Amino acid sequence: MSGWSAKAVLVTPFHYRILYSCVMKTTLDLNDQLLADAKALAAQQRTSLTRLIEEGLQLRLRTKTGPAVRVHRRLPVFKGRGGLVAGVDASSNKAMLAALDDDA
Repeated sequence: MSGWSAKAVLVTPFHYRILYSCVMKTTLDLNDQLLADAKALAAQQRTSLTRLIEEGLQLRLRTKTGPAVRVHRRLPVFKGRGGLVAGVDASSNKAMLAALDDDA
């Protein structure tokens, strides 16, 4: 491999912007109805589909929000008295089902 050598390159934020400032072709998988609606809107506004998608992405990126705030809610806990009916074996499904039938 004469005349060729690998070099490490430091990419600064400035260089990063230059790398991605050129036009890039991208393939998107869009819902058919969404694409048809977008094409109709682009035609109505006399703009290109590309420009419409770019505007939508710019708008979405401008209005991005932080992580969702979690709301901690306490679950209600029954603190009453009671328990199983006398004579019902809690480890037996058959006994539990029989106890349910007795109430009906």
